[in-house]
Amino acid sequence: MDLEWRKYIAEYFGTFALVFAGTGAIVVDDVTNGGVGNLGIAAAFGLVVMVMVYSLGDISGAHINPAVTLGFAISRHFPASQVPLYWISQFGGAITASLLVRLLFGNTASLGATIPRTSITTSFILEIILGIFLMVVIMAVATGTKEVGGMAAIAIGGTIALGAIFAGPISGASINPARSFAPALVTGDLKDVWIYLLAPSIGAIAGALFYQLETDNFKGVVEPKK
Repeated sequence: MDLEWRKYIAEYFGTFALVFAGTGAIVVDDVTNGGVGNLGIAAAFGLVVMVMVYSLGDISGAHINPAVTLGFAISRHFPASQVPLYWISQFGGAITASLLVRLLFGNTASLGATIPRTSITTSFILEIILGIFLMVVIMAVATGTKEVGGMAAIAIGGTIALGAIFAGPISGASINPARSFAPALVTGDLKDVWIYLLAPSIGAIAGALFYQLETDNFKGVVEPKK
């Protein structure tokens, strides 16, 4: 299979796995009356990201997050020409996952949608901060689009889990536009989804530029592995 298509399929599959396992944990928690719990939900998100980064990093970089792809592109560590197809793959995988969760469980727990539990401002700021944290960690353990080694997967997955533990009950700890857009679209409740499209993207851009400035590690566009 052509390398270009392998990358897009990897992004589709990785984002599908993230949304299916992560939002699925939220739905199962509701179905079982708290049988998973906040820590279990956080672990589900962190573990699935860790596994996908470890499995798919050599193929596509395992962004599985449109905000991460944007951060890499803005900081010129990823070819801007590939961003649209990465986004299509990521959103497509996420939407497929939400459709499958709905098929299995019905419209339970809003399919794990991210909903502000306090003020919109608080959730917006939290998502920006979490986006900065995530992007800094990713850039610290990655070279261009290729995450390096198993420790990178642990670091990135751990960051996701940490964010979900303390911010999940407040903002949903999305940090990922595709993860939030998919259940919102499938349930038809798009009222607050703009928070989770915009804030993580702002955070990812800020985190990428901050890391680049701090490390003076700008090396131009790094092409994906041939």
